[in-house]
Amino acid sequence: MNKNQQERDYSPEELREERQYGVFWYSWLWTALRPLLLALCVLTVVAGVVMAGWNWVNRSFFAPVDAEDSDEITFVVSSGSSLTRVANNLEEAGLIHNRTVFKYVADFLGYGQKIQSGEYKVNRAMSMQQIMELLTTGDGNPITRNITIIPGWTVRDIAAYLAEQKAIENEADFLAMCQSGTAFSAYYYIADVLASPNAASRLFALEGYLAPDTYEIYVSATPEDILRKLLSQTEAVFTEEYHARAEALGMTMDQVITLASMIEKEAKNPDFAKVSAVFHNRLKKNMTLGSDVTVKYASGVKRMALTDSDLQVASPYNTYLVKGLPLGPICSPSPAAIRAALYPDEQYVQDEYLYFCSKDPNTGELHFSRTLQEHELAVSIYAPLWQAYDREKGL
Repeated sequence: MNKNQQERDYSPEELREERQYGVFWYSWLWTALRPLLLALCVLTVVAGVVMAGWNWVNRSFFAPVDAEDSDEITFVVSSGSSLTRVANNLEEAGLIHNRTVFKYVADFLGYGQKIQSGEYKVNRAMSMQQIMELLTTGDGNPITRNITIIPGWTVRDIAAYLAEQKAIENEADFLAMCQSGTAFSAYYYIADVLASPNAASRLFALEGYLAPDTYEIYVSATPEDILRKLLSQTEAVFTEEYHARAEALGMTMDQVITLASMIEKEAKNPDFAKVSAVFHNRLKKNMTLGSDVTVKYASGVKRMALTDSDLQVASPYNTYLVKGLPLGPICSPSPAAIRAALYPDEQYVQDEYLYFCSKDPNTGELHFSRTLQEHELAVSIYAPLWQAYDREKGL
């Protein structure tokens, strides 16, 4: 069969119908695609507008202030600075475009609570987000430090330690604040100390009230900040139970702290309650307390074996000469010593122990006696050990 035979002959009517069919499908396709094409054109225009708008917003608020300026600028975030303060300082330094935008974006992205105090190297070629991220990393320098106050330390010991740790710059100023105590009269127990008849005679108004503990303080903390932290801990340690117990014993808080400071200096923890019992028994009998540690506090002597002249030092802290408790605390007592002052060993109270002395200067072990005769015998036995200890220590 040839080619012409293979092709079909269309009639005029068939050709007309075929053309109409093609026109129909072209019209249908255009009708379907026209909205999509229009939408695409609209989206293209909108995207262009949005992109132009975003570029303007980015340049005006988020982009670097000057992408060509990479010179370092030192920017400081002070301890305790609010996000508002940081944003204001950044704008004033020319590092961001707008403080309000920085503040709200930082809050939205979660940077607001993460910004750390420190000294940062920033430049105007950094974007706003880069600056935010940098300020959350810290400058590598700690913003806090730990200090540890040891039970039995005096105000002078604490001042020397803080100066050594570079937590305070001027030891003399610190001691002056501890001596007067007037800046801390808001603490009721310091107010009571300052109102006492012999307040002016105390070596330090704050002696005994700088609670031993380990504290976390800001590197930027002032001497007054540190003292307030230590004083506040004393209030936490001396609970309502202790106030009630002191009242039952007929003692003030200051008297309890004073007695506890003597116990702290005289004994190790296992003997605290026993030493407390001896002091309570002597107070009941209106005896002098005869405590070497009060003499050492008054005179500055460090020796174990005190001489007769040492014991005669004229001071309201010398419990060999003055009956009752010394004028005030002689160190910072531990919570255990405070509790022992309030709760003496009941058996030792009942058995009326009145004396003790060092049995072993190296371990702090004590020997307890009921009578003066027993005590003098113990002293004759152990005094050579005290003298040997002093020689060994170069005292």
